This record gives sequence, C-alpha cells and structure tokens, in this order.
Amino acid sequence: MKEILDVRGLTKKFKLNKKQQASKSISTPYFKAVDDVSFKSYEGEVFGLLGPNGAGKTTTMRMIATLINASEGDAIVNGHSIVKKPLEVRRNIGFLTNELKLDEFFTPNFHFDFFADLRGIPKDVAASRKKALFDKFGLGPYADVKIGKLSQGNKQKASLAISIVHDPAIVIFDEPTNGLDVVTAKVVMDFLVDLKERGKSVILSTHIFGLLENLCDRVGIIINGKMVACDTVPNLAGEKSLEQMFFDIYRETTKEAV
Repeated sequence: MKEILDVRGLTKKFKLNKKQQASKSISTPYFKAVDDVSFKSYEGEVFGLLGPNGAGKTTTMRMIATLINASEGDAIVNGHSIVKKPLEVRRNIGFLTNELKLDEFFTPNFHFDFFADLRGIPKDVAASRKKALFDKFGLGPYADVKIGKLSQGNKQKASLAISIVHDPAIVIFDEPTNGLDVVTAKVVMDFLVDLKERGKSVILSTHIFGLLENLCDRVGIIINGKMVACDTVPNLAGEKSLEQMFFDIYRETTKEAV
C-alpha cells in the first residue's frame, strides 16, 4: 500500500499560568499535551486512535489538519509538510469533529455550495458530488431546511458531507458517531467502509471498542500524550479483546487501578 501520512515526533506544548500550573500540579510553565507521537497511515487503511479523554488524540488530529501548530515535529500528508506547506495539506485533508458547528440559519445546500466555491471546485463537479453525498446520507429531503431545524443525526450527516466536499485523500474523524442514534451511526460507519474501499486513508478517533475492532486495520493507543502501542488489532490484543488489552496497558502505564 502507498504511504500517505507520516507523522514524525509531533509534540504540542501549551503555556500555563500560575493557577493552571497549580491545578495540574505542574512546576513548569507549560503542559505537554502531545509528546513525540509518530505513526504512519496508508491508502485504503483505517487507522484508529484510542485513549482516554485528555490523552492527546484530538490535539494530534488538529496538528495533522494544520488547525493548530506543532511545537515540535512534523507530519507529511500526501507528500506535503504540515510545517512548510500547510495550504497544500488542507487541500488533501477532510476534518470532522463534533465541535464543527454549521451556521443554523443556512441550509445544507447553501453550506455545501459555499465550501465548494471556497475550495475552487467547478460547479458541475460540486453539483455531482453533492447529489451523490446527499443521496448516500438521505439528506435530499432536508437540503433546503435550515441547519437549526434539523435533527442531531442530520446535522452530523450534513457536516460529514460538507467536510469532504473536496474529495480529500485523507479524512480525519474525531468521535464521528458520538451522540448519534444507532441508525445514523450505522450510516456513518458504512460510509467509513466506503471511503476505505475507495482507497482513502481514514484516521479515526473513538472510545467505542467495537468500532475500532470492526473498522480499523491498525490502532494507536495514546495515554498522557504518548503513543504507547501501535499495531494491528490482532497483534495488539492477542487472545484478549481490544478492551481488555487497552485497560491492561492503561494500568501498566498509569499505575492506577481501573
């Protein structure tokens, strides 16, 4: 498989004031949210990031997507450095997070057309993609309904369609099924499989072990900002379930009882 993402020692430090230092029991004026994380991803692969809240998964994804700058390290996205060529990186990446909020006063139609135009996509190409994606997600009947009047599931599906308006080589999803009903979650999961079959590289962050086991080719475990394990699910878990393996690693890494 062709390598499409090479993450090289990504590190992110956040400055802390005195009050924040005291609350975290940290003596240094910064907090290392991500600490020397490295991994690779390939075409047609789903790579899962697993870890507790605050482990550094979202920060890692945001650095790869050039939404925040790395303090140290680099990532090569389809041949482009996030440090040296962030604009080229953005052209190759689709990023979806639950924090993505579409303007509630506009419709899915308007948002899709707006972002397609912003990315310089020809109108005929954009129209074809919109039809395909809206049909796939069942958004046709809601295309001209304001976002604020849509259900949570349809808001998520609209966000998903709009995040890949430019047909990116790499799609990054942060907790894509979080808060969704089982039917909508199944639609999203099926779409992730479709992306994989089309040769896309999918980077997926989730706390749902079944989703990781069923979809991911490889999984990286991040705890306290560090990548503590990275391999295929069978190689990581052995005879155990992924959940059992994760908590074994978590106990060993943190020395805490779970």
